[in-house]
Amino acid sequence: MGTRLALPDIGWQLSRRSSARRAARDGHGPVKSATVQQRSASPGSAGVACMSDHDLPLDRRDLARRFDAVRRHTLTLAEPLSAEDQAAQSMPDASPAKWHQAHTSWFFEALLLRPFLAGYRPLDESYHVLFNSYYEGLGPRHPRPRRGLLTRPSLDEVRAYRRHVDEQVHALIARASEAQWASIAPTLELGLNHEQQHQELLLTDALHLLSCHPWRPAMRAGEPPRFAESRAEWIPHAGGLVDIGHDAEGRDRGTGTGPGSSSGSASAGSPGPVPGAGFAFDNEGPRHRTWLEPFEIASRLVTCGEFLRFIDAGGYREPRWWLSDGWATVQAQDWRAPPYWIAPEDGADPGDAENAENAQGARGPTGWSVFGLHGVQALDPGAPVMQLSFYEAAAYAEWAGARLPSEHEWEAAAALPGMAQLDDQVWQWTRSAYHPYPGFRPLEGAASEYNGKFMVGQLVLRGGSLATPPGHTRPTYRNFFPPAARWQFSGLRLARDARPRAETHA
Repeated sequence: MGTRLALPDIGWQLSRRSSARRAARDGHGPVKSATVQQRSASPGSAGVACMSDHDLPLDRRDLARRFDAVRRHTLTLAEPLSAEDQAAQSMPDASPAKWHQAHTSWFFEALLLRPFLAGYRPLDESYHVLFNSYYEGLGPRHPRPRRGLLTRPSLDEVRAYRRHVDEQVHALIARASEAQWASIAPTLELGLNHEQQHQELLLTDALHLLSCHPWRPAMRAGEPPRFAESRAEWIPHAGGLVDIGHDAEGRDRGTGTGPGSSSGSASAGSPGPVPGAGFAFDNEGPRHRTWLEPFEIASRLVTCGEFLRFIDAGGYREPRWWLSDGWATVQAQDWRAPPYWIAPEDGADPGDAENAENAQGARGPTGWSVFGLHGVQALDPGAPVMQLSFYEAAAYAEWAGARLPSEHEWEAAAALPGMAQLDDQVWQWTRSAYHPYPGFRPLEGAASEYNGKFMVGQLVLRGGSLATPPGHTRPTYRNFFPPAARWQFSGLRLARDARPRAETHA
């Protein structure tokens, strides 16, 4: 606290010569970075006089500071990547790091600056199409599988676009009337959480890109943390009527009426805080009651060592553990292990001598190695297994004589004593389809397309991962992906009915 925000001066704007810009964009001239030129204030301009953040009301000051922090963090995450890295797209489901940086700026521009900032002038009108993701109501967009072909604008120009948007958002924060602020503040909060989602996607997409390179280069220096192997404990939940989801009204409905019922974020049978304070996405509510049968849930995540035993037991060759669609995918795509695992028989990939030597030497006692943010490392048997699809998670659970928890079971158990690794390692697949809660209503306006229209063909993941920005997740958070997705930091936690099955390999 006490730092000064980089609030925009009314005398500054990003500018470039339009003819040079068109020539560069059309391929007839050099791409030039945007320059910053001083100009005098003019009536109706979108700038504001330079001011200290202390001149702002407290709620605006706090949001302005958080805005700056979130925007800086995106650039910090991209810093280890070269300009070439940030322009490439490794598969249709992933996006280039440069696109993530532009799209998050587009979100603030499209949902805040264009509708609310009088006199706002876009830096480049073509960006409204190039960096729209899936908002049909806001016009046409560039096809997702072809984002890697957007060699222009350059990375420098995307960074200039970010600066332009940052300055104008600060202008909006300072200039908005109290009546406007009532609409602006929730959208700004949504934009911050949207950018935090893309911060995680920037890492997962970049990691997939680098996994395709023969060198398998590291994004982070040093060694990853090591995990001591430990026995997972089964934590009981008595079931009953439980409250699930975010309560936007902040109403405490108690701890339910069933035996051992809980408020989702509180220990079973004891009162606790209702998850109604602070931000939540629209898909996290309304808060509602649901019945749970008695169950048990594992105290920790499934580890690499445990998953290796599944592989050694022929788990990827035995169809009886797999759902039909999962087994068809295993066969069609020749899955034999998680995607970033390197088998003992696989030699070091060609590359420079240092990287080839590191890849060959990072085997460890199991003979397996794993590629991650720190490059190729020996498989750590105690580390949570990650980059799993729902199909793989469900197959392992079946093999282990257990099952995946429902999302309601996960939320109800999240605050039970002994629960570890909830939101700091991997997102955890649940057995729940991504459906709307009873009484769900999407946000109004353009933001109505944020979540609701994807509620088909997806499975819910709960928790958070090592790539999730600190403070972004909460017990009611509902992440979702198709069942075959396996490039996220996704893993599993086992659950079982109160009367476990006899057969188990865990």
